[in-house]
Amino acid sequence: MTSSSGIRPFRISIPQSDLDDLHDRLDRTRWPAELPGAGWAYGVPTPYLRELARYWRHEYDWRAAEAQLNAWPQFMTTIDGADVHFAHIRSPEPDATPLVVTHGWPGSIVEFLDIVGPLTDPAAHGGDPADAFHVVLPGIPGYGFSGPTAEPGWEAGRVAGAWVELMHRLGYERFGAQGGDWGAMISRELGRAHPGRIIGVHLNLLPGAQQNTEPTDGELAALGPEERADVLESWHRWERWTREGTGYSALQSTRPHTLGYALTDSPVGQLAWIVEKFQAWTDSDELPEEAVDRDRLLTDVMLYWLTGTAASSARLYYERAHATGPRTARPAEPSTAPTALAVFPAEIQRPLRHRAERTENIVRWTEFDRGGHFAAMEEPDLLVGDVRAFFRQLREEGGA
Repeated sequence: MTSSSGIRPFRISIPQSDLDDLHDRLDRTRWPAELPGAGWAYGVPTPYLRELARYWRHEYDWRAAEAQLNAWPQFMTTIDGADVHFAHIRSPEPDATPLVVTHGWPGSIVEFLDIVGPLTDPAAHGGDPADAFHVVLPGIPGYGFSGPTAEPGWEAGRVAGAWVELMHRLGYERFGAQGGDWGAMISRELGRAHPGRIIGVHLNLLPGAQQNTEPTDGELAALGPEERADVLESWHRWERWTREGTGYSALQSTRPHTLGYALTDSPVGQLAWIVEKFQAWTDSDELPEEAVDRDRLLTDVMLYWLTGTAASSARLYYERAHATGPRTARPAEPSTAPTALAVFPAEIQRPLRHRAERTENIVRWTEFDRGGHFAAMEEPDLLVGDVRAFFRQLREEGGA
């Protein structure tokens, strides 16, 4: 990496005044009236959020989290008019496979703290050195330290184009891609629009592969018992989610700036907005901490709070919903890139392989018995193992 590539070193260094301001705001939180016995049905319960906010204020240690993130070499560059913050962790294995790993909402590069070591240095984690990766972790424009975008149009296709340029600047002309949530859409778009640059695409979510219409009796009758059960489960999960779980998406797809005022001004508001998704989307019975470490969750929240990117991160939903121009609109064309899907049981959507194969070149399909939407945080060992196995398969088949 040279200065001519426009890449400059970056280190997280939050002023103490920002932390003092956070603490002051937490101390002065105005709490709504509690509805006794409501649980999570109406949203985040007041008693739970009060305790989590107390912990955030008095026990959570941002400086420890900051130091942990700063253990990664980090950089900043400008691509297509947007700043891109990224970590670049090279493997000690010189022939490691380049891999760009992309987060989603309400995630961040914090999601990947437990998978970088095993991916970059498998020998140090009981693995085969041949399965090593040079890992690149970019923050999506509008998110975290990438900061707010300065113009509209940053939809998944444009982000994928920026990743191609980023990897070129790092000297990686062919590379793999991995992602879930928005990271899955961006990774999928990398394979679809830039197949010559992509070794393979590993996803832990595939939007559009679920049963999103109620199956008819005729459709079900044509299926075997196991496939019929999968289709019904996929439909019931989709129907529940569209009925009960899409309020956040409707707001962020239509009025992200109006929402942003509240989340940027109130740390407890930002906390509630994010923690609800960790509760609903993880493989947990009641509390998100059953699936994700509490401090790690708060570090993710901090990346939104400290950078003031609640509104700009939500704009990705708006751009997707209003994509009409040539820079944002993408045809629903199939992807020819070799693709793997890791299916975690508590994921928002239940994908169906026969639907996935309509649009993807599926060469690996793995179903796990535990884990949810935030796979890298919930089940890092399972995710790492599947990523390794997928790219090993491609190498053995001569595609890597």
